[in-house]
Amino acid sequence: MPRASVKVMNSYDYCHFEVALGSDQEMSLDDVDEMRKQAQRLVDKAISQYKIAKDRANQRTNLKWERDQLLVECKRIEERPEGERTASDKAKLKALSDEAYWNQYNYDYEEEDE
Repeated sequence: MPRASVKVMNSYDYCHFEVALGSDQEMSLDDVDEMRKQAQRLVDKAISQYKIAKDRANQRTNLKWERDQLLVECKRIEERPEGERTASDKAKLKALSDEAYWNQYNYDYEEEDE
């Protein structure tokens, strides 16, 4: 078998995930089958990462709503003199500046633990 190529395509949630691999090397059918399995593993990984990314996008939407509500509340708190602010008020003002919290659902297709 002089050249070989394989293509794997899966559909998930109205999205298509496709991987095509090829080789110019002589390959046996077992080698081609192994290449097909590698392509399938890559498609499966893409689908898995897509699920995570979609879930994180939903979580970011919820967090944005939470942050918008906190912004409104903090504006009211800031209108009061500092001496009249409660511990809860101070905690809310501090929470607004917690970048790690507001960015906790960012996702860039990192490697997950298998």
